[in-house]
Amino acid sequence: MSSAEITPTRLTQFSSSSGCGCKIAPAKLEEILAGQEPTTAFEKLLVGNESRDDAAVYDLGDGRGLISTADFFMPIVDDAFTFGRIAAANSISDIYAMGGDPCMALAILGWPIDQLSAELASQVIAGAKSICKEAGIPLAGGHSVNSKEPFFGLSVNGFIQIENLKKNNGAKDGDLLFLTKPIGTGILGTALKRGQISPEHQVEAVSIMTTLNKAGSAFAKLPGVHAMTDVTGFGLLGHLVEMASGSALSVQLKMADVPVVNGLETYLAQFCFPDNTYRNWNSYEKLCSPSAQQHFITLCDPQTNGGLLLAVSRGSTRQYLNAAADLGLPACAFKPIGTFSARNDGYLVVVE
Repeated sequence: MSSAEITPTRLTQFSSSSGCGCKIAPAKLEEILAGQEPTTAFEKLLVGNESRDDAAVYDLGDGRGLISTADFFMPIVDDAFTFGRIAAANSISDIYAMGGDPCMALAILGWPIDQLSAELASQVIAGAKSICKEAGIPLAGGHSVNSKEPFFGLSVNGFIQIENLKKNNGAKDGDLLFLTKPIGTGILGTALKRGQISPEHQVEAVSIMTTLNKAGSAFAKLPGVHAMTDVTGFGLLGHLVEMASGSALSVQLKMADVPVVNGLETYLAQFCFPDNTYRNWNSYEKLCSPSAQQHFITLCDPQTNGGLLLAVSRGSTRQYLNAAADLGLPACAFKPIGTFSARNDGYLVVVE
């Protein structure tokens, strides 16, 4: 067989799940963590596992905090280099979502070495290094195991001025909700895995998933940004419930203003969405108003390196918009998609 006739390796065919859709369902995660000893006994630990934040934060004693996170998942695209880029960008996002600046990363690689070549694994690492270079940090080492399914990610450290630290539970009554990227990459990733995605939609998905959330570091310096997180495996709905419940508020989400990827309706009509969509809905359904059910497939779609979610005070809206313009963010980042209000019928209320 000539080299031209060799079928390219499709990484997505070697994994049962893909991207952040690999995450354990929120309800099962609650079971796993139930009864675990809290970390509040550690005085220097500013953010630990008692909250639903994106990373842990340790007080360095000089006004700075050390942010530490780890994230990895199975292939969401077939190309090894692109998979490495997506996984790296997703891992680094946890640092940006807390308002910090990353400083160093370590690789986490699982590879079925008898099924997939070492060369492909090398391409994954190369892709991750290219994203780390964009973030201005070294990929300084890591750890690898021989596994049944391929997976990859990073352990990342970063720094934050503690006065600028943003958590996901600081929203205040009346804050506006902004989102910096469209949702729907889980649906596009499923279409890719099934061989149904169009070339232009694949390009869009990869662009979203490889765009660094650097804006988080800039937004953290704005006093009017009261809370921030990024949208990943629990979908927009799950992360909004976490923000609202942690802040003891409800969020009124205007569905017509929620940005979605191009072609979304086409793939939904083909019943093309990840299994974790149902798991997310089953975990959060009772915490939402009945109005959310009509849109649960879109709202519960697990995102990979999704956008930043921000709670911004109305009086600081202009400051936020100016910062978003300076950062060159897409149009969707400039229009609020909801409002935080006093607790009422569920933590998430969807309005048309």
